[in-house]
Amino acid sequence: MDPEMNKLLKWSVANSQASVGANGEGSAPNAPAAASDLTPQMINTLFGGPSEADLMRAAMEVVHDKESDLENKLIAFDNFEQLIEGIDNANNLVPLNLWKPLVELLKHDEAEIRRMAAWCVGTAVQNNPQAQDQLVTLNEIPTLVTLATTESNPATRKKAVYAISSAVRNHQPALDALNKSLPEGYPTDKTDAADMDGIDIIMDKLRSHPVEASA
Repeated sequence: MDPEMNKLLKWSVANSQASVGANGEGSAPNAPAAASDLTPQMINTLFGGPSEADLMRAAMEVVHDKESDLENKLIAFDNFEQLIEGIDNANNLVPLNLWKPLVELLKHDEAEIRRMAAWCVGTAVQNNPQAQDQLVTLNEIPTLVTLATTESNPATRKKAVYAISSAVRNHQPALDALNKSLPEGYPTDKTDAADMDGIDIIMDKLRSHPVEASA
């Protein structure tokens, strides 16, 4: 049985018993509000709404849909970012095959889409070794470094640095990949992913990296 359906069944039985008094009639005194223990997942199961995995897939489809306008793409992307704030959903990017469609958007023509893509990458990998591994496997640290050092849009550049910072902290393979991707002039002695002060030095330099203004 679906775990949420099982919870719903238990909730139904418990509240049916609570609603009957000692003589089998009427409501028991001080009975708790029936709906107070219903979770969104249980309600979703009851009414057959889309799962969070379905919502993640749908959001990414909207962002990639050529017929969708920028406003709707950004709304969908914002919803996607909120969904992957949960580590379970972030880890579901792999079985849902959503990592590749996500990182492809780091190279999108529209700066706002690049910004949201970097933001989502940063959200997914933050304090999440599984997602950090995936980002390294996809070899997207260099892409983020390129955004952080050449992107003319300040907001996009800021999110790229955020994504890099989230990716490399306490994750040695990601920091190693970063050190190989940094431009000349960056510190090369910050090689310990657990050295937060050392990583902060790199991030501060990335934030202040000179970028040519767009024409």
